[in-house]
Amino acid sequence: MALNPENEQHALQIQAGTIGRKAGHAFEDTITEEINIVLYPLKVPTKIITHVNTGDPARLLLFYISSAYGCSEIIRASAISTGALATSEDGKRWLEINGIGVTRCKSDLVISLEFPNGIKKSVGVSTKQCNNKTPTNAQLYFTTARGFVNLLTKNSLKVPDAAITALRQFCGDIGFRPLDQTPPLTDRKTDPRRFFWEEILEAGRLEWENIFSKHQDDISRLLLQKAYLDDQFSPDFLIHKTKNSTAWENTEIALYSIDELIHHSKNYGGFSLKPYSVRKGSYKDPHGVTHMAPRFGIIQMQRGGQAQHPEQLQFNLEAGYFYKVSQQRPDMDGQSSSQ
Repeated sequence: MALNPENEQHALQIQAGTIGRKAGHAFEDTITEEINIVLYPLKVPTKIITHVNTGDPARLLLFYISSAYGCSEIIRASAISTGALATSEDGKRWLEINGIGVTRCKSDLVISLEFPNGIKKSVGVSTKQCNNKTPTNAQLYFTTARGFVNLLTKNSLKVPDAAITALRQFCGDIGFRPLDQTPPLTDRKTDPRRFFWEEILEAGRLEWENIFSKHQDDISRLLLQKAYLDDQFSPDFLIHKTKNSTAWENTEIALYSIDELIHHSKNYGGFSLKPYSVRKGSYKDPHGVTHMAPRFGIIQMQRGGQAQHPEQLQFNLEAGYFYKVSQQRPDMDGQSSSQ
């Protein structure tokens, strides 16, 4: 049954019913709770000029967003945890945010803010979290070969047939695997369930390397912001809990606008290949055998390989990227202040 809140307060009460049900949403749920209990108006102490900071994630997020809009005071703010609603046990719930019905959303949070002089903003926020002692990579996008091609083509990026075939080989789609070849490949001794990047159809592989090189920013933006064609609240900002913390008020987080993250990713690197070996599982590589992993900027691309959906295509943010890219917020109208 659809859940239609009568007003904003009702929406927050609905949300409260889902808080705590899913451990995976604990980070965004806590941010939401903290934003909704702040006593407003709230002064923004100083402009945040670095991406990695330690403190209360909810307040740092509010201050960061305010800094992005050049505002030194928040008159009022409220937050909705859309991720929790989308995966609640009852399923298929939806919310009306600013008159817009939301059934699914790439943003994990939608925050409505009111600044002085009647300025109002509603922003989507993507959340990532790591609870290990050291940062790990973070999943960014999970799809299939055909799903990724559809994402690009529906956003005006052309993908030749040879590239589609090559990506299906890389993902191990049925009919495109080494074990599907006729006659059988007798000289290949490694994983028969998929081809590695260096093995896929050369014409298609070269097409992909050209596409990623020429359209890195566009593809990065699609992966960061576009999960659904009908998404009304794609993320404008990203907050990333970098590692485990002992107290909420002492949590290290990385904060970016999506434009800032794309800017830093491009500066970090273009399309490249990184050698690796398969060290575990049923098809370990012999000593000295390596494969090539495609990547662009801070984004890594790999076959999912999970048992239930082995042909999935996965994009991740590189582990600890926030320590590797510039720590200073760039001037998006000019040059980075540190590079």
